[in-house]
Amino acid sequence: MVAPPEGSRALQLNPKAKPTTTKMKQVIGQVLAEKLDNASYQSDRAAALTKEIADAVKMRLKECNFPRFKYVVQVVIGEQRGEGVRMGCRCFWDAETDCYASETFSNDSLFCVTTAYSVYLY
Repeated sequence: MVAPPEGSRALQLNPKAKPTTTKMKQVIGQVLAEKLDNASYQSDRAAALTKEIADAVKMRLKECNFPRFKYVVQVVIGEQRGEGVRMGCRCFWDAETDCYASETFSNDSLFCVTTAYSVYLY
C-alpha cells in the first residue's frame, strides 16, 4: 500500500472499534438515573435540564474513546399526565459504522426520552 503524501490525511474506511447500542444504552441509563432520580417536572427548568443531560451523555460517550466518532444527543422531557406520546426519527447514514441507542426514564411527575447517535467521521 502506498503511503499518503506527507501533511495529508489518510482515509480510514473502517473503524478499528465502534460504539455498540448496548454500551450507549448503558451510558444513557446511568446519566438519566443520576440526573432524574428524584426530579419533578418544572417547566421553567426543563430546557436547562435537557441541555445538562445531553452534555453529560455526550461527554461520557466521548470518554469511551472511540476515535473518529462524533455524537449527537437528543433529549425530550415532558410532564407526566397519563397521556401517550409518539416519537420518530429518520437518519441517512452508513449502517456498517453508525448506530444509535435510546433510553426512556419516567416517574410520577415527568418522562424523558434520550437518544444518542454515533456517526463515523471518514
